[in-house]
Amino acid sequence: MAKPFTPPAPPAEPDPINLRDALEERYLAYALSTIMGRALPDARDGLKPVHRRILYGMHILRLDPGTAFKKCAKIVGDVMGSFHPHGDQAIYDALVRLAQDFASRYPMIEGQGNFGNIDGDSAAAYRYTEARMTDAARLLLEGINEDSIDFRENYSGDQKEPIVLPAAFPNLLANGSQGIAVGMATSIPPHNVGELCDAALYLVTHPKATTDQLLTFVPGPDFPTGGIVVDGADSIAETYRTGRGSFRVRSKWTKEEGQRGAWVTVVTEIPYGVQKSRLIEKIAELLNDKKLPLLGDVRDESAEDVRVVFEPRARNIDPVVMMESLFRLTELESRFPVNMNVLVDGVVPRVVSLAEALKQWLDHRREVLLRRSRFRLGEIEHRLEVVAGMLIVFLHLDEVIRIIREEDEPKDALKLRFSLSDVQANYILDTRLRSLRRLEEMQLRKEHDALTAEKSEIESLLSDESQQWKTITAQIRDVKKRLNADGKLGKRRTQFETPPEGAALDLEEAMIEREPVTVVFTQKGWIRTLKGHVADLTTLQFKGDDALDTAFFAETTWKVLVLATNGKVFTLDVAKLPSGRGFGEPVRLMADIDEGEDVVQILPYVAGQRMLIAGSDGRGFLVNQDEMLSSTRKGRAVLNVDAPAKAQVLVPAVGDHVATVGENRKLLVFKLDEVPEMSRGKGVRLQKYKDGGISDARVFALKEGLTWKDSAGRTFTVVKPELNDWIGARAEAGRLPPKGFPKNNKF
Repeated sequence: MAKPFTPPAPPAEPDPINLRDALEERYLAYALSTIMGRALPDARDGLKPVHRRILYGMHILRLDPGTAFKKCAKIVGDVMGSFHPHGDQAIYDALVRLAQDFASRYPMIEGQGNFGNIDGDSAAAYRYTEARMTDAARLLLEGINEDSIDFRENYSGDQKEPIVLPAAFPNLLANGSQGIAVGMATSIPPHNVGELCDAALYLVTHPKATTDQLLTFVPGPDFPTGGIVVDGADSIAETYRTGRGSFRVRSKWTKEEGQRGAWVTVVTEIPYGVQKSRLIEKIAELLNDKKLPLLGDVRDESAEDVRVVFEPRARNIDPVVMMESLFRLTELESRFPVNMNVLVDGVVPRVVSLAEALKQWLDHRREVLLRRSRFRLGEIEHRLEVVAGMLIVFLHLDEVIRIIREEDEPKDALKLRFSLSDVQANYILDTRLRSLRRLEEMQLRKEHDALTAEKSEIESLLSDESQQWKTITAQIRDVKKRLNADGKLGKRRTQFETPPEGAALDLEEAMIEREPVTVVFTQKGWIRTLKGHVADLTTLQFKGDDALDTAFFAETTWKVLVLATNGKVFTLDVAKLPSGRGFGEPVRLMADIDEGEDVVQILPYVAGQRMLIAGSDGRGFLVNQDEMLSSTRKGRAVLNVDAPAKAQVLVPAVGDHVATVGENRKLLVFKLDEVPEMSRGKGVRLQKYKDGGISDARVFALKEGLTWKDSAGRTFTVVKPELNDWIGARAEAGRLPPKGFPKNNKF
């Protein structure tokens, strides 16, 4: 009968521990366990522990390429029971991903049965599926039984498992890796193994090669699902230099012509990691919500290959514009984040560049070559010792037989008579009589000569580093040849392009039918549009005692800028302004203008147009209209004004001189070059005032003269010679204006 368990007695006095220290120690241990044992790949073989254990478990089961398949349930059970003490579903999910050709660029496992699909459907249960290794996995394990890597005890201590695989295949970059640890993550895209081998060969001959030089061989990622990378060369180079960045990947599409001018676009490749079914569901939702006005219908005609068809709403739509709208709103374009965070030498987590990642693999291959060579050298020396003993037997065969037959301790007698070692004596005693024939002696002499020559070659290899790198070069070329033998697997799938000119289009503008309108803004802040360009507004009606403030011609694709007294500029779309026979709507319903602030000016947006903006305190600067655009209702702060000052002037900066007039009726003219161009700020003093502030300003060409209109609507022009008395430097006080200048001090 088993003895009952007796818990150990508690200590006489408890040992006090600081709670903070205890938590830090335990959390650090957890973090290290997650980083080392779960999330980050080893830089040498590119594998996480679960993948390494799956492949080693399949190696033990002898599931090599070309052998019979075995149930995944058997593989998962053996891996879980011997090496990976975690859930069976976690192991099976990792195994399935290694077998999916749309998830792994070079699958490690060849599956038989349902292993899921690009639509996001999961694999069948492991009792139904079968698997074996691929050639790529066999390359990762090549030489594992030749003391090429170190082993450690498994979790139960009854078996050994590899710390890293020999990795004759550059798996880290070829298949990539993704994982989230504690406080760090990794995201490495897959690449083309032929290009990686070319870069590695260049690195062997040029050990100090930079990442930029290696990019001539590895232009970028090569995703298993294809797609098109639309980043610039400088952006890609910076990502590989630093190990951090992202790749912008969009779907590959073509236009197919139909009957009577009809056409459709067909997507044949989608970005890596995007589920096709979820993608189509999202597009259908946007279509139902009328957020894709250019798209008429979408349907999935995929079989084994991807084929998603998009029908336009009308035949006259530009297919590039339609696809750009889809790229912008759906996962037909996605960003793949890059964070090449790996365990350098299997120990230290660090973000590496492309060159460092390849160097880690090459250094590991050299270490594997040296260890395999030493292992083979030991085998040769053991065999040479045995062969030397057997040759002695053939020279003294009768004497050996006599000793074995007559001596009580034949082993000791043989050792004493022929000066043999324990190994030689044991081998002789274990040899069958039928092996002791003349033909066998000849074979032994040939074997002795061959082994001696091989030993000399290995010793030469171990002592010559250049010869080691030559051997590694030959191995890399062999790997490239073996994996590129399958044209479908070796051919590059992801292409590189610059975004089409349509990418720079304003898609919202492209979706709006271009029509002429007249924008009307009233004194009380109501805004509306009239159909067409209406020149005569005398019959226009307004609400209550409201009246016309500003009106200008525009088109439905234009934008309107609104300057408020607090210096903020708001952007409105003409197409979204109220139209019809009503009075319109208050502009405050379309822009978040602060309480107590009013609209100073409203004008159409002109791309690249420079404006002179100024506050009532006489300070101002030049600003480009592009810097005034905003995409939200909150607007953009352009002119910083301190109360009680308010934004006062916003005029086009077309000309070479500025004319300012103050509330004190003083006029000043100075060069436009004296006003700085800024995107935001208070600006500089335009004119000096003792009392009051600025009333109005205008930018004009001096050779054409300064013009204004009087209260009767007559136009006055003062030419250059007559302006000499008012021309000065910026920030001067000015003097009273010429005769005929309006009494309201406005140009």
